Amino acid sequence: MNNQSATMNTKDNPLGYKKESTLLVGFAIPCIISMLVTALYNIVDQIFIGQGIGMLGNAATNIAFPLSTTCTAISLLLGIGSATNFSLHLGAGEKHESEKYAGNGIVLMAVFGIFLFLVTTIFLTPMLKFFGATKDVLPYAKAYTRITAFGFPFLIANTGMSKLILADGSPRYSMTSMLVGAIVNTILDPLFIFVFNMGMTGAALATITGQIISFSISLRYMFHFKTIKLGRESFVVSFDHCKKIFILGASACFNQIAMTIVQIVMNNTLSHYGAQSIYGGDIPLACAGIITKVNMIFMSFVIGISQGTQPVIGFNYGAKKYTRVRKTYLLALGAASALSLVAFACFQIFPRQIISIFGNGSDLYFKFSERYFRIYMFLTIVNGIQPVTSNFFNSIGKSQLGVFMSLTRQILFLLPLIIIFPIFMGIDGVMYAGPIADAAAAIVCGYFTIRELKELKKLEKG
Repeated sequence: MNNQSATMNTKDNPLGYKKESTLLVGFAIPCIISMLVTALYNIVDQIFIGQGIGMLGNAATNIAFPLSTTCTAISLLLGIGSATNFSLHLGAGEKHESEKYAGNGIVLMAVFGIFLFLVTTIFLTPMLKFFGATKDVLPYAKAYTRITAFGFPFLIANTGMSKLILADGSPRYSMTSMLVGAIVNTILDPLFIFVFNMGMTGAALATITGQIISFSISLRYMFHFKTIKLGRESFVVSFDHCKKIFILGASACFNQIAMTIVQIVMNNTLSHYGAQSIYGGDIPLACAGIITKVNMIFMSFVIGISQGTQPVIGFNYGAKKYTRVRKTYLLALGAASALSLVAFACFQIFPRQIISIFGNGSDLYFKFSERYFRIYMFLTIVNGIQPVTSNFFNSIGKSQLGVFMSLTRQILFLLPLIIIFPIFMGIDGVMYAGPIADAAAAIVCGYFTIRELKELKKLEKG
């Protein structure tokens, strides 16, 4: 630690001078919980809908899922983008700029959230059909999405503001705002579905109630930042600030957009080739939806770890503490890889038990789901590399590489494979596309990571 760093006012340094492992744990745990909450909003609905409504209800939530990932994409674009700029300028001692990025980010969250709600409401039916809804699934998907759309502005704003709260050095508050909403959703879901017999409408109402409560808690913090104070001028939108928010938030956003595109193509592929197989169109839609959301639980840990590094890496890179940057990245990569190993074991050993949590089905239903789980998720063991690496490049301001990393698995590899493979292999082609895309993405990320770590070592010596 140099003398300049030692004499810095700790009020201007939300990270303090703790070990990299301590900082990573402190910031990663709230991020993990935040991502888990986002996953739980979907998976809790899926469990109670599966138990109370059945396979068509599960398929309906899978059809609506691209809208959920779109909300996450927007919130990460604006939340990560504003928080990364916030951290970089705070680390450089430019508090006024940090205030501008926070204020501009909040305004953008409100505008984008309202816009998505309006678009979804106006084009609901054609949108759900485009997402792959079959004739039997469409009524359930409409009942669910028509109400959850009201929660889009609150979901986007809350998730985005949680990144600013984290960058301000209040990880526990960020965690609490997300956790309270998830608890409310979990309590209301069985009440509305089973007690009041409200079906898909009840599940949707439980979801948006939790989102509104979480939003209210996060909004309160916007008036009580630790390191900055927002004034009216902070909320005056500037093209330059918005541009930089978009640039540094693009990596995390594009990863979610890629997931959305892949999900839409996959839904249509599953229903089309499923109808030509012994399984029919609805079984693959229901099974794939469940497996996607179970995988979200695992990915919540990985993405939470990667996002937890953002304020640590961003601040220290801005302060030119390159050794801490490198150590933080390697710690995050090691933790994500260990979690990937655990997820791999669960997916290969207990697929039927996991699927059973989401309701009963025919023998054909379980046969397909077990094969899909074991084949599609076979290389889960390397899936921690890409999110951690993508966010690392974004956090040090190398947004172009961050965007490229975020697109490797979903767009460059998985999307072409789920289109091409089924032509020759039928519905099995979708399953085998997964592990091949995982392996290719891991190799590409590994190459750029090694190159960047060498560069950091040069900067340390300089």
